[in-house]
Amino acid sequence: MAAVRRPFQADVMGLPEIVSIVAGFVLLPIVFYDLFQTVVLPRPAVRKFQLARYLVRPMWIVWRWVSLRSTAVDRSETRLAAFGPVALIVLVLIWAFGLVMGYGLILYGVRDQFHPELADFPEAFYVSASTLVPLAYGDFVPEQGFARFLIVLESANGVAFGAAAITLLFELYGSFRNREEAVVALDALAGAPASAVQLLETAAQPTMDGILKDTFEEWRKWSAMVLESHLAYPLLLYFRSSHDNEAWINSFGAVMDAAALIITSVEGDDAHGSAKLMFTVGNHLVEDISWLLRFQQAGEPIIERDEYVAAIARLRAAGYKAQDGDEHWQKFAKQRGRYAVSLNRLAQLLAAPPAPWVGDRSYLPHRQRARRKKPAPTTAS
Repeated sequence: MAAVRRPFQADVMGLPEIVSIVAGFVLLPIVFYDLFQTVVLPRPAVRKFQLARYLVRPMWIVWRWVSLRSTAVDRSETRLAAFGPVALIVLVLIWAFGLVMGYGLILYGVRDQFHPELADFPEAFYVSASTLVPLAYGDFVPEQGFARFLIVLESANGVAFGAAAITLLFELYGSFRNREEAVVALDALAGAPASAVQLLETAAQPTMDGILKDTFEEWRKWSAMVLESHLAYPLLLYFRSSHDNEAWINSFGAVMDAAALIITSVEGDDAHGSAKLMFTVGNHLVEDISWLLRFQQAGEPIIERDEYVAAIARLRAAGYKAQDGDEHWQKFAKQRGRYAVSLNRLAQLLAAPPAPWVGDRSYLPHRQRARRKKPAPTTAS
């Protein structure tokens, strides 16, 4: 009668099995660590490896380039809007593949503990995948303690992984819905794409008493909500607004610009205090997202003095006590310089629809490159 082979017995465990087990025990903690940082930990990972950080942004750059090749705006927007959900599915599949691969490597190292014995790694991978889902058909049965422990552990991990994936899905879409409600509501005041000057003009109408103060208060809370949710789940940055000419970054920029105008260039307005509070929290949001995306800070206001003067003229016509002197322009330029460059870089990164003061400004005459002059045709002598 043949002797029963025991786990980790010297004449059974060869170098391939040892290497396979070690590789599995190295891979699994990496996957669990990334899952914990991305799904469970309610704060951004500071100077630590995170799969979503190094995978999603390169994916988005390629996806954006392909999507913008189309000349039809609707088609491009549809493709860009699909990236967020697709990236989420890709992340979940990568995590699942990592778990299956890690357990599969360990199961291959103890393949002699199954009946029938696992012939090769593809069979071990199949057993691991069918256990994680779980869809085990009983064609491979663990007969010894360690193999049984692995199967039970992987099955439990499969249930926990499914629960974590569903939790992440609901958390992302809940935060997305909360973000977009304020964006859609702002359309009535600021238009689409949103404009700071139009927001202030609408709020100055006779029947709009207190609406500007309430708007700043609402967007102060909105900024705090986005600050928490988008730092914890950076993938939310790539979820696009579902309505034409809308982008959350444009709406946020319009409210920030409106707050900066009220603080620096408008005298005697009741919304000054709420504008200052909103500006403080909003600037915090810009700083943290800039840190997350590794944007370099700069103190440029981006817009030109002529644009500022034109905006002040419109505010005066709307009934504001607005000033456009050098002192007021310098104050406005300083305040807007705290967030404008980062905001524009984010809008360009996300391919947001151009707004009056946010996004692509290459159309401005002074920013256009001079065209090369064609050489004058030479006449034959």
